[in-house]
Amino acid sequence: MGSVLRPVIPELGALVRESPGTLSLAQGMVGWAPPAGVLEALQVHSAADGTAGSSPERDGYGAVQGDPELLKALAESLRENNHLDLDGGTQLVTAGSNMGFHALAQVLCEDTATERSEIILPLPYYFNHVMAIQLAGGVPVVVDAGLVPDVERLAGAITARTRAIVTISPNNPSGVVMPRATLEAINTLCARHGLIHISDEAYGDFVYGREPHWSPGSRPGSAAHTVTLQSLSKAYGMAGWRIGFMAVPQALAAALAQVQDTVLICPPRLMQRAALAALQAGPAWCAPRIADLAERRLQLLRAVAREQAMGLPITILGQPDGAFYVLLQIQSAAFSGDSLMRKLVLEHQVATLSGESFGLEPHRHGAVLRLSYGLLSAAELAEALRRLFCGVRALLRQRREQ
Repeated sequence: MGSVLRPVIPELGALVRESPGTLSLAQGMVGWAPPAGVLEALQVHSAADGTAGSSPERDGYGAVQGDPELLKALAESLRENNHLDLDGGTQLVTAGSNMGFHALAQVLCEDTATERSEIILPLPYYFNHVMAIQLAGGVPVVVDAGLVPDVERLAGAITARTRAIVTISPNNPSGVVMPRATLEAINTLCARHGLIHISDEAYGDFVYGREPHWSPGSRPGSAAHTVTLQSLSKAYGMAGWRIGFMAVPQALAAALAQVQDTVLICPPRLMQRAALAALQAGPAWCAPRIADLAERRLQLLRAVAREQAMGLPITILGQPDGAFYVLLQIQSAAFSGDSLMRKLVLEHQVATLSGESFGLEPHRHGAVLRLSYGLLSAAELAEALRRLFCGVRALLRQRREQ
């Protein structure tokens, strides 16, 4: 465990507790509740068929892959909304897409006396992906290939030990929506080298620019080498419900079921009923809420532009046209992202996440902060940004005067 990346969220949580009244630009959540049908379905299913006795569909174990009704609805959603080619693949319901990635790492990675399996992660990475690979005994191979990855750089990192390449689009932490041509090229690269393309699409509904979200699993014939990870946490406001899905190659199904049986036995039955109701509400329910969130994105971008015009040395990395994140670079050698993160919480009551949390080291990328606008109202976001920019300006002034 000493060799596993230590998560930043518990550290940040402790700092926030030391500074009551802190506003969070760090929390990767939305501010809306699930569809009404989700709560209604839960209430109905909790009634134990109107009797005081046990309900097998509620209280008993279910199928390790998920209940048939939900799996059917999931397949329909993946075909209709993501145009996935499911021939030669199968689906698995998990306790959040993080658990899905953990199971994949357990299946794909070997740690023997002579070899440790490798999984390629374009930089910036998502820290839980790194941790899952390390927990499985694998090696996360981090490639600085650009926010829209240079496919040739990824190809250059492939070795005989490589098992998979991971993409996240729309991206956490940058908000970048990867072009279809890039994702297709990575998917083709994986097929050519006998690798798995793990496509994390937790933010697939959150797109604001001209580049649409595209699922690599929609390529004809891609089901045999592509894993699509999805979640209800974000678009449906169900982060704490811990329900996610995987579309996986049939060749991995038995091993993934073995991991799931060991860790979870079966996805929670009540949560599966809630998931079914969410899928029935569908993207049409999410769309107006995401459209409102697009206004928060513009609010943040306008605020950054104003501060730049006033001389604050900041810039946005990449084109944040998706998810609800922005990478903010402070153009100064005076601080690391980690030190800024701590000082902003303790001295200015605004929480962010450091670039180092996502592999962006200060000596190469400068001081970088990830900002999330998903959880805050317009007024809260305005105040959080005021604290952020005032804090950065004050800290830079203090450093110059030292």
